[in-house]
Amino acid sequence: MNALTPWRRRLGGPLFALEHEMEDLFHKFLGEPVEGNGGFLLTWSPRVDIEETDNELVVKADLPGVDTKDVDISLVGGALILRGKRNEAHEMKKRNFHRVERFVGEFYREIPLPTGADPDRVTAVSSKGVFTITIPKKAEVRPKKITVNAVN
Repeated sequence: MNALTPWRRRLGGPLFALEHEMEDLFHKFLGEPVEGNGGFLLTWSPRVDIEETDNELVVKADLPGVDTKDVDISLVGGALILRGKRNEAHEMKKRNFHRVERFVGEFYREIPLPTGADPDRVTAVSSKGVFTITIPKKAEVRPKKITVNAVN
């Protein structure tokens, strides 16, 4: 019977790559499935920019419409964790929606950090829906400039 169902999941089969790509696409737009309340819920993962300089790592997360009190930022086991909730601010009575694309609900994002991040000096600020988290590097992992002296 397996020969009559070519779409069945076969590791390395001809449709495996397509199925994997489709799952990634759905997760990007709909969120990751998370178990809870006897079923599966969807969580939203905010988009981030991650920039590394010689002295620090800077993470910018787009969280428009999210109040700072609804965001939990923590460092756990070598990773930066962003979690919280985006709430709908307006009452939904007597409104006829034609399309709803903005995500309302819980979000979660885990970003692995390089070794040498200094968890004691992390700062976070929010401006116009962009949360900026700055994680300094410990002095021992920063690049050291060595001067070269000319000998005549």
